Amino acid sequence: MSDKKDDLSQFSMLDLFRMEADSQTQILTDGLLAFERRNDPAAVESMMRAAHSIKGAASIVGLEMIVQLAHGMEDAFIAAQAGKLKLAPNRVDALLAAVDLIVQCSRVNDDLDAWLAANSAQVSKTMNDVQGIAFLPEPVVLPSAVAAPAPVPAAVTAPAVSPAAETPSDSAAEPAIPGRSLPPMKNAQNFDRLLALASEARINAHQLHPLIQGMQRYKRNQAALFAVLEDVMEAASHTSDPTLKEKALLAIQKSQPLKQFMLEHITDMENYERRLLTGSENMVDEVLSLRMRPFRDGIQHFPRMVRDLARSLGKDVVLLIDGEDTLVDRDILLRIESPLNHMLRNAVDHGMETTQERLAAGKPATGTIVMEARHRAGMLNIEISDDGRGVDPEKIRRTVIERKMATEQMVAAMSHAELLEFLFLPAFSLKGGITEISGRGVGLDIVHDTIRQQNGTVRIESELGKGFRTSITLPLTQSIVRALVVDVKGEAYAVPIVKVERVIMVPQGAVHTLENKQFFDHEGEHLGLVAAAQVLELGDMEHAEEMPVVVIGGSTRRYALVVDKIRGEESLAVQAIDPIFGKMRDISAAALLDDGEPVLILDVPDLLLSVEKLLEEGGLHQLTRADHAGRRRMKRILVVDDSLTVREMERKLLVGCGFEVDIAIDGIDGWNVVRSGDYDLVITDVDMPRMDGIELVTLIKKDLHLHKLPVMIVSYKDRPEDRARGLAAGADYYLTKGSFHDETLLDAVSDLIGEAYR
Repeated sequence: MSDKKDDLSQFSMLDLFRMEADSQTQILTDGLLAFERRNDPAAVESMMRAAHSIKGAASIVGLEMIVQLAHGMEDAFIAAQAGKLKLAPNRVDALLAAVDLIVQCSRVNDDLDAWLAANSAQVSKTMNDVQGIAFLPEPVVLPSAVAAPAPVPAAVTAPAVSPAAETPSDSAAEPAIPGRSLPPMKNAQNFDRLLALASEARINAHQLHPLIQGMQRYKRNQAALFAVLEDVMEAASHTSDPTLKEKALLAIQKSQPLKQFMLEHITDMENYERRLLTGSENMVDEVLSLRMRPFRDGIQHFPRMVRDLARSLGKDVVLLIDGEDTLVDRDILLRIESPLNHMLRNAVDHGMETTQERLAAGKPATGTIVMEARHRAGMLNIEISDDGRGVDPEKIRRTVIERKMATEQMVAAMSHAELLEFLFLPAFSLKGGITEISGRGVGLDIVHDTIRQQNGTVRIESELGKGFRTSITLPLTQSIVRALVVDVKGEAYAVPIVKVERVIMVPQGAVHTLENKQFFDHEGEHLGLVAAAQVLELGDMEHAEEMPVVVIGGSTRRYALVVDKIRGEESLAVQAIDPIFGKMRDISAAALLDDGEPVLILDVPDLLLSVEKLLEEGGLHQLTRADHAGRRRMKRILVVDDSLTVREMERKLLVGCGFEVDIAIDGIDGWNVVRSGDYDLVITDVDMPRMDGIELVTLIKKDLHLHKLPVMIVSYKDRPEDRARGLAAGADYYLTKGSFHDETLLDAVSDLIGEAYR
């Protein structure tokens, strides 16, 4: 029996014509673009069949205008196949306009006659161009050729201001995307329910594992009991009591079937668990496959859009697509269409030179854009590259300085990659003027935001004169997310693995403090530490000697999130949180772990905003304060100096001797830090902004809790008055930077507080 999906009896003849028109017009569009580039005879053959099919289908439903239009196109293809007609760009424009008109007519749901009357000028012009296509002059572009492609750029430009700006009712926009017919929302809801049931079956299968482990423990206990019985039998065999021997033998005989019974049943349960897990995993995979669509379904209109946009700008550009059969989640495919469209339009408008410019630069006359889609390392990778002019880094520098976004010194020190990051900022454009296509600065920032909302990343590269490359990485599906599961205050939380930079175990001794903010050094970078419990408002955290840390964020802002425990990676079936709760801060969705435990999936961009808010408020918890005496034996020193070089020199020297060292950048910072920590010694400079070292010593020695804390002054200036002021304020040691060696400083520290360890 045929599947219900293949049963077409439920559709009207007009519905069937629309289906036919959608598929055949896509063949016509692809064929025209291919023939224009390669003069491919096979493309003409397929276009002839497509035009003939449209003509026959239109005749059945009584659409005489489309019959005449398809007949004229068929005649043009026959002439081209016979070599009597050259399909030059202006003639391809006329035929593409006819394709657009066929699609528009097929999608009119109401009175077609009224629609034709309202668009009579367009219909008449298109009909005349097709019927008289042999007489079109070359290389003059017809007015209809300019007007016909217009709906395509307009259709794809609509989201340029906002991704939500798509208007399905816009009949002019529909032809641009004839192949994008997605299942109705009801089917999507059914899928979500089916996925939830399949995920529950997988969880239920996993819950057999604890039961089997319990049986294994029972088997071990049983084996111990049998061993005792054998010992009893051995002991009974050496006695003269026949009754005892008989009962011991009977016990051994009775135990043997129990041993075999346990072994068989554990094996059966393990096999059953394996079958359940395999079946449930296959069920989840099959349900997910229902949502997957070929990449081509979302990008069929791009070659036409690139071709028409380039023609309107006086350029010659071709789009090559590799990986059209790559499977993509239908929701992701819909949401990335606008970002991909932006990238292609930028490539044509900003990146591609005119034919004359390309020839002068020694390049082929035709510019090439390559779009490639691949599955790599469990992710969807889309790369868009062109052989255009690339981006001039000096132009970015000038624009940044002109718009006062950074100082000249800062811009001069920026790397090429850092300069390219400016292209993602809102309202940032290198275009001199504003046109319908570009110049408003609403392109790459929308690309970046949209991809980030899909838990993806965007990376751009450019070489001046050689071209521009964009690499987009996305999860294969939004229904299943690969996540790192962590514990925070006894609760399970999941971080999407695409948002995790790395996982590190940080020892307490590696933590430093600057301006009351804690950080650690990793591969030459200072990473700020933030307690996950504080960000999620779960209270204070207790930490062991080593802290599990999850690094999140991007190149411009990265933070190390301190958690209680790292559980590991899991694949989670995402379940939306009930809308009654609204948007929960720092949380994006929920899921169930394999053991059935609920877990909240963290919204990393939201989490980064919460971290930055905490930093601005200055209310971060000190991660190394709790129970220092019990968990560390190193003595702790605070170095206060406004010179980065001196701070680092003193810190490295002291750390090398086994001390734990924190740093502060001036007297005010030092005063704040010394009150929040438990220090054995303070080493301070004299001349510092905001508060000098003498004032700091005075405050420390007058404080009720700190007055016994040893303080050493280390100064470049050996002025008697400074020495006198420092010692009068209560300093325990005064050392000049110009006269001491490493040993001098270490000897002074040793004199004040002794060895590094308590």
